[in-house]
Amino acid sequence: MNVASVVGLKGARYIASYAASKHALLGMTRCLAEELAGTGVTVNSVCPGYVDTPMTTRNIGRIAEATGRDAAAVRQGLEEMQPSGRFVSPGEVARAVLSFLSEAADSLQGSELIVRSGSDVVPQARP
Repeated sequence: MNVASVVGLKGARYIASYAASKHALLGMTRCLAEELAGTGVTVNSVCPGYVDTPMTTRNIGRIAEATGRDAAAVRQGLEEMQPSGRFVSPGEVARAVLSFLSEAADSLQGSELIVRSGSDVVPQARP
């Protein structure tokens, strides 16, 4: 189980190195899923949107500094980009991880679970 990010699926401004690392993690997930197929070991990823953590707060500060915008306005703009209009909680990410650890996920291999809000959890299966 890997925790990547939605930016690993599409990229984003101001966080190129972070996005690149998450793209790499998703690639590794897919490769390991292929290598371990049929062994009983599954490899999948959870891809949250913005999570309400100190790291996100630091990134908001960096974006505000780079753009000259007020940090509160940056946060509001990022929250508005989320389907629910808010950041994901760490608990929501934890529940998504736990869903991959259940028996119901035994047949999932090389999949991403996108978590962008409490009502927006979208599994993305790989062919």
